[in-house]
This record gives sequence, structure tokens and C-alpha cells, in this order.
Amino acid sequence: MKHVNIHETKTHLSHLLEEVMHGEEIVICKAGHPIARLIAYHSSPKERMPGYWQGKVKISTDFDELPSSLLAAFKGESE
Repeated sequence: MKHVNIHETKTHLSHLLEEVMHGEEIVICKAGHPIARLIAYHSSPKERMPGYWQGKVKISTDFDELPSSLLAAFKGESE
């Protein structure tokens, strides 16, 4: 984790942001005391809503269940 003062941050912001984009965390200090932290932004996944597809998806009447051997393979089990 890299520590920089406010003047250094103002002067080299573009370079510091490049470092952040490559995984570096940067702490901005004032008079030697940490006041902020620069970290990469990661968008959070959208929250899933139960029942969202209800009434929108139809399962065919001729839908067959999976053979037990294939179902076991998906579960990592041996039949």
C-alpha cells in the first residue's frame, strides 16, 4: 500500500489512478495522517429478485427429467 501526501496526489493524479487500475491501493495523507484511500471501483452485481421470471417462463409438457447418470455427474457423484 502506497502512501502519498495531498500535493503529490494533485500533481500525479493520473499516474496514481493508473496504479490503482493495476491493483495498487493508495493512501492519501495530510500531515502524515491517512485521510483517504484510493481503490479500484468494482460495480456490484445487481441484486436478484425472487420470482422475477414467474409467469414468463413455461416448461414444456414433454420435458424429460435428466437421466440419473447425468444428474450424478452434475453433482460430482459417481452412480
